[in-house]
Amino acid sequence: MFDPDFVVPVLIFSIPIFAIIGGITAGIVRMANQQRLIELAQKERIAAIERGIDPAKLPSFPAMAQEMGSIAFSPYESAKRRSQGLMIGGLVLVFGGIAIIAFLMIIQENDRVWAVGLIPLFVGAALLPSAFIVWPRNGHSRGPGASASGTPSPGA
Repeated sequence: MFDPDFVVPVLIFSIPIFAIIGGITAGIVRMANQQRLIELAQKERIAAIERGIDPAKLPSFPAMAQEMGSIAFSPYESAKRRSQGLMIGGLVLVFGGIAIIAFLMIIQENDRVWAVGLIPLFVGAALLPSAFIVWPRNGHSRGPGASASGTPSPGA
């Protein structure tokens, strides 16, 4: 009834499947909660304006977003955070690749198993220039609607 040749591979592959499904579900729930917080903040602002409160006296949306956490950022802050994330990820992968190469060279002296470490090394090396590319220039992000110089294009 209990066949270890069948159960062990199923258990081994079920762990990453559940991790992926859980990660996707957590991301969806987080985005839904963030959207709900933004919606509630907008409704509260509209209700205050309907009651006759001067909109200039109400906190601006970036101030509300700061109270809610890192929900909404300016395009500059968003590009800066994305660039920093790419830089950190790139550095971690580069040094992880170097560590894998060193570890495998120590364990297997005669074989070329160490070459496995080149994969994370090169992925990390590719992330480092991409962090430089998306880094905001002149106080503006270089995203859709921005020119190569970093200034917003007309009509954006």
